[in-house]
Amino acid sequence: MQTRIDPFLAAVIHGALENIAIEMGHKLMRMSYSSIIRESEDFGTALTDATGRQLCECTMSTPLQSGPIPGYIEGVLRELAGRGDTIRPGDVFMHNDAYGGASHGPDVGFIVPIFYRNVLAGFSVTTAHHLDIGALTPGSCGIVDAVDCYAEGLQFKAVRVYDAGRKVEPVWQILRSNIRIADLVVGDMEAQVAAARIGADRYSALLDQYGLETVTGAYEDLLDYSEKMMRSAIAAIPDGKYNARTYIDGYLDSDDPALKELPIEVTLTVKGSDMHVDLTGTAPQTPNKPINMPLVGTVDCAVWLTLRSILLDSDSFGTIPQNSGLTRPITIFAPKGCLANPVFPAPVIARFCPGNALADTVMKAIAPAVPQQVSAGIGNLRVMAFSGTTNAGPWVHMEIMEGAYGGRYGKDGMDAVDTLYANTRNNPVEDIESHLPLRVLNYELREKVAGPGQWRGGIGSIRSFELLEDGAVSVEGDGQRFNPWGFAGGSDGSPANVDLIRANGKVEALPSKIPYRQLKKGDRITAYGPCGGGYGNPMLRSPQAVLDDVLDGLIDDQAAKSKYGVVIRDGTTVDNEATEKLRAAS
Repeated sequence: MQTRIDPFLAAVIHGALENIAIEMGHKLMRMSYSSIIRESEDFGTALTDATGRQLCECTMSTPLQSGPIPGYIEGVLRELAGRGDTIRPGDVFMHNDAYGGASHGPDVGFIVPIFYRNVLAGFSVTTAHHLDIGALTPGSCGIVDAVDCYAEGLQFKAVRVYDAGRKVEPVWQILRSNIRIADLVVGDMEAQVAAARIGADRYSALLDQYGLETVTGAYEDLLDYSEKMMRSAIAAIPDGKYNARTYIDGYLDSDDPALKELPIEVTLTVKGSDMHVDLTGTAPQTPNKPINMPLVGTVDCAVWLTLRSILLDSDSFGTIPQNSGLTRPITIFAPKGCLANPVFPAPVIARFCPGNALADTVMKAIAPAVPQQVSAGIGNLRVMAFSGTTNAGPWVHMEIMEGAYGGRYGKDGMDAVDTLYANTRNNPVEDIESHLPLRVLNYELREKVAGPGQWRGGIGSIRSFELLEDGAVSVEGDGQRFNPWGFAGGSDGSPANVDLIRANGKVEALPSKIPYRQLKKGDRITAYGPCGGGYGNPMLRSPQAVLDDVLDGLIDDQAAKSKYGVVIRDGTTVDNEATEKLRAAS
């Protein structure tokens, strides 16, 4: 029979668990070499119990890193059981199996088992995106041409990198020999090991202080509490089915229609406090292009994160323990062999944008049931990988280009931010230009493109990079063919686009996915971010808010008149009488 403990003590233990995960995150950021971890915070840290149930996670980490951690542990345990292997104190495992819980190959997890009185009590885990993992072309993003998993880079399936405390040198030598920027990447990996060990030490101290039985009782209560909150939120939704379909670009420059304009379909079935998510209707997997999404590690995280954010918004519910209890009321089905449940060895490394589009589709499906808790359609993200070779050796830089949220009830969409299951930060211009042969020519908001609505859609950014030496670029993106959807009478947002401006001034419009492409010194890449959809009838937007957008240069007088029915005089004031007449006639 499980021990239940005093709720105040449970709260103390909950705080201790969260502090452990946060300390792990801070230490990992401080020890890391690459900007993708140090600045963008593309990492995850968490503690799990001995079966892989998540107990806590770092608040700085991105959901697409911390969310899959239970899947990492399940994959590791399954792999070890399959080969008859055991876990001992002092072991450290490395894992990035996209069909064994990991989100995709570049997100490598390091797992430290935690023992209490010679009994396995849990795991301390760090995950992080690495800039190179030994694929065909430099970098770990922008690889949009892989024919199978083997073309995507090194695969680690519960590989022991420390054996009972002793470093397994041959494994580390393999890493150094097969990764282009070995010092940077392996340095980040060693930082992950150190941060996971810190988490293991802190959890061991917590067990020594309170005992395994008390700590277990505390986190069982926390899991049950999180489940109760999610069930209560689902039960408030009217029973029924809620459906939505959206489309991703796929490969717009392909001659194969099976590779472009691909549907993602979501049907949510609510019955009492349970919700079933069915992805039937989603396009078949692409057998030779890596935009497939692992069901465990990407699809499940996209679904869980979106529903948790909508139904248990922290503005309304405060802090809710982030653990595996939140996912208990939700089941997910995706037909085998579709984009959202590919069959090995279908490639998956470019699953980032399709997964975010899936999250957006989940939000579109549930929007009619909870209209005041959602945003209109989001502008998707893109990732650019710049690379080259200098006298000091090869270099790789990964830049995550932000998208934008749609308008929300009572609020405009957020401008130039990561959306839904991504929440990485941008790299400071100073950091980029200090370490890389790149110059950032501009970084600004787009103008005259936001989705009109009572609350307008968020605005995307314009970013332009110039190569200071010969190099290359590859791009993994989406959102250039289809506009972000408007909601409740709001208008659609605007798509993204990418231009290549050669040093001689020649301009070439590029599709959303660009395999490794060599560039010359002086060539520039300019990315125009998408703008979110509008929420509500634009004719109901506050004239003062329209004027503010005019004064900020986001729209002009003509757009104010044609899209919002607001007449601006001399570019500075609202003509209230003319505005009332115009709106009344519309």
